[in-house]
Amino acid sequence: MRQPCAAGRAHGRHDDGPNQLFVGSVNGARGIGDGPARAIDTRRCSSHSLRMTRRTPPVTDWSRDFDVLDAGYIHDPFPIWDELRQTCPVARTERRNGAWLLTTYADVTAAAHDIERFSSLEVGVIDTGEIVDEENNQTPYGLPPISADPPLHTWTRRLLLPWFSHSRVATYEAMTRDLSNRLIDGFVATGSADAAADYAQQIPVRVIAKILGVSEDMSDVFTEWVRDLLEFADDPERLARGQQGLGEYLIAEIASRRDAPGDDLISELIGLTHEGEPLEDGLILGMVALVLIAGIDTTWSAIGSSLWHLATHPQDAERLVREPALMGTAVEEFLRAYSPVTMARVVTDDTEFEGCPMRKGDKVLMNFPAANRDPLAFDRADEVVLDRALNRHVAFGSGIHRCAGSNLARMELQVAVEEWLRRVPSFRISADSDVAWAGGQVRGPRRLPVSFP
Repeated sequence: MRQPCAAGRAHGRHDDGPNQLFVGSVNGARGIGDGPARAIDTRRCSSHSLRMTRRTPPVTDWSRDFDVLDAGYIHDPFPIWDELRQTCPVARTERRNGAWLLTTYADVTAAAHDIERFSSLEVGVIDTGEIVDEENNQTPYGLPPISADPPLHTWTRRLLLPWFSHSRVATYEAMTRDLSNRLIDGFVATGSADAAADYAQQIPVRVIAKILGVSEDMSDVFTEWVRDLLEFADDPERLARGQQGLGEYLIAEIASRRDAPGDDLISELIGLTHEGEPLEDGLILGMVALVLIAGIDTTWSAIGSSLWHLATHPQDAERLVREPALMGTAVEEFLRAYSPVTMARVVTDDTEFEGCPMRKGDKVLMNFPAANRDPLAFDRADEVVLDRALNRHVAFGSGIHRCAGSNLARMELQVAVEEWLRRVPSFRISADSDVAWAGGQVRGPRRLPVSFP
């Protein structure tokens, strides 16, 4: 058993406050099954945006004082993960109420499968620090299935899966290709673009709008709300704006579909039952909010990171143009090398994990991106190998919470890269321009200025 390299720290008790409307986007349910969740002491840690409102001291010891909001960590986390895997694979911090950070493939997947010791009721790495009246909470079940344990997780996931099956996703491909080309039409003649804001960020939100049956005209508003919830959760004003805006909009949409149902996910959820009873509005609201939030930021980050790689590694772009048959394996490699999402779990009872004494209520960060760079799990782990044959990456998670929308994300990523390279086969990061990254819960470029012939 490894020595508990980061085990020494003081524990304090923290109040288990009620949830926000969406609890900074992804933090979890206070209900499992059909009733309240079991009581657990929660500890919260935090996420990063391009603009931080909570300043913290620089990190001098990543094993005992890591900070997922650190500017260097956001910009280039890879050497930090490499160091931790070798010196302290289970790191600890007392910042933002404390958390553990898992960095190896073996540890991340083991914890992801251990649902008895590691609960999903708190999956966010964002500490909002806000408390609301539980009686007025519009999402008493959180955002299931992502922020739920069985049995609630099991049957809510089952309700969503048909909308993201291979056959259903295939019906979205034509519109995704058309959308990609319409976006490229808007800048291809200028010789430059922001590949993040003008392209990557515009695709998933419009596909999700189609699935939810809402107007594509809402895409820019949705994007801002999701950024409020994920990137700016440490900014009380922006967080409140995102919660209120998205919550009020979706509540109105649910009410509208009750009067006039359509061929969309919201309408279907309204018409479904569980154990003979219709789904509660709070449950529907949480599930729809999850689809919108998780379906937008994660995929646009994956698309943006892939385009950043191709802009900075022109030999890989040239090879994909020459050998388009490699696109399938290339997409999997981009997902492995630039996995966007870190999730969290909450320890359900005092336990020991790989020599580290974890206590009930501790936050544990499931660092899927670091796991995918583990040299014990992947040959040439820090290289992007476009034709990598064996690629058991965990970009979509592992265990029962593996991403229900993975088929959709893969399709969007592949189509977005294919159409970009078909129309813009050669491109570079624009001279004298900076790439801006966001990170914490979801890492990806938010500004990606590129130039092309």
